Amino acid sequence: MPGIGIGDSPQGRGQSPIPIPGTALVFGASGYIGSHLVPALAARGWRVRACARHAGVLEAKPWPPVEIVAADALKPETLPAALAGIDVAYYLVHSMAAGRDFGRLDLEAADHFGRAAATAGVKRIVYLGGLVPEGARSEHLLSRRDTGEALRRHPVPVTEIRAGIIVGPGSAAFEVMRDLVLHLPVMVTPRWVRAKSPPIALPDLLHYLVEAPRVPAMAGGIYDAAGPETLTYEAMMRAISRLMGRREPLILPVPVLTPELSALWLNLVTAVPAPIARALIGGLKHDFTADDAALRALLPHQLLGFEDAVRAALEAERRHAVAARWTEGAFAFREYRADYAYYAKRAGGEIRTRASAAALWQVVSAIGGENRYYAFNALWSLRETIDWLLGGNGRNHGRRDPQEVRVGDVIDSWRVVGVEPRRRLTLVFGMKAPGAGVLEFEIEEASPAVRRLAVTAYWHPAGVWGLAYWWAMFPAHLFLFGALVKAIARRAEAMEAG
Repeated sequence: MPGIGIGDSPQGRGQSPIPIPGTALVFGASGYIGSHLVPALAARGWRVRACARHAGVLEAKPWPPVEIVAADALKPETLPAALAGIDVAYYLVHSMAAGRDFGRLDLEAADHFGRAAATAGVKRIVYLGGLVPEGARSEHLLSRRDTGEALRRHPVPVTEIRAGIIVGPGSAAFEVMRDLVLHLPVMVTPRWVRAKSPPIALPDLLHYLVEAPRVPAMAGGIYDAAGPETLTYEAMMRAISRLMGRREPLILPVPVLTPELSALWLNLVTAVPAPIARALIGGLKHDFTADDAALRALLPHQLLGFEDAVRAALEAERRHAVAARWTEGAFAFREYRADYAYYAKRAGGEIRTRASAAALWQVVSAIGGENRYYAFNALWSLRETIDWLLGGNGRNHGRRDPQEVRVGDVIDSWRVVGVEPRRRLTLVFGMKAPGAGVLEFEIEEASPAVRRLAVTAYWHPAGVWGLAYWWAMFPAHLFLFGALVKAIARRAEAMEAG
């Protein structure tokens, strides 16, 4: 749908003016766009409240000081506190990762949010939707459209900005293309590689989102957002390969790959989460067009072309600050390598225990060296031996101190990159493997008398071989980490029992 400004529509009448800058809620701040929008708003002087289902995932973000809250649109009782005192609410959530029922969940969440925003006196909702081609039947595309309709059923004026492919680190479509060109010199692909789309650079989309509340005429309007070029996916992949210093891949489109087979194929060759890849595939057979004249007239802005957008994305990664705990896509945890997947595979275990945080930390912080790994040490030793046979340092056992741990310490083949006593220990993997790994221990209060101990392994694969390595190790992970947290909890409980 072309941009249509409806500032005098029934939805936009009778609203008090928005203080600019005022107080903004970024609902879905842990997601790809939200994690970039929060600092962009703060830089423009907004008071920002960042919201996700779990507040803990926001604490690791390298943001300026912002208010952090937890809320879930599928739990309407959590919304009033998040929306209290808010002038502009950015609605950025979707349920693609939930699997095949995400369309219904999206509509339910939007209805709850629109109703709660009206009750709280929010002056504007800004919703990021997606371009919808004519004849679209993909649940992913239709759900993004219908979510906007659900929000508009309530009194708060909605500004909907519809975008297609977003070019930036972490964008699912961009990461799929990057994974493919960096690791597959020859591709047998579905015919959708010849479909066209108008990609938009992440900085340009953020500009539109940040500036939209400043324009009263945009209240109640739907606007297409696009970059200055319309390209095929094949052309985009070839450009990415050139800009990353790789030979252009040989791309062989074939007519026999159904959307289901295409999604399976992507799951085998990229690290983008399978539900997201499956949802994306459904819309890739369409040519996407955008009529962004209305948006460009209201918010004039010099747009980046595709190649400049890719350069900006790669430079943004290189500028990424050193992280003290694992964060999705953090360049530091990918060994500063653009060919290591942005999205991580993960496995782990958790347990609830009455042991104190102090006792749990005492056991966690003493891991490795002479203490070894508390459970299935034979498996750890086997992996270390394989690394040693490959010329790695897997047999270099030891640590600086048997109990104390600090950033920079080497524990066997791990390096300590994050220490929060009684809360979190973050280690990076040091053995030879096709990718980058992180092991993170977390201790948190589950209730006044119960602690939650979790251990999570994150793996950023280097292409097909990195994915093959992950799946080869996965059977061991299924029981290894569960046994590890149980062993740590038992030791901590025994220590306190005296």
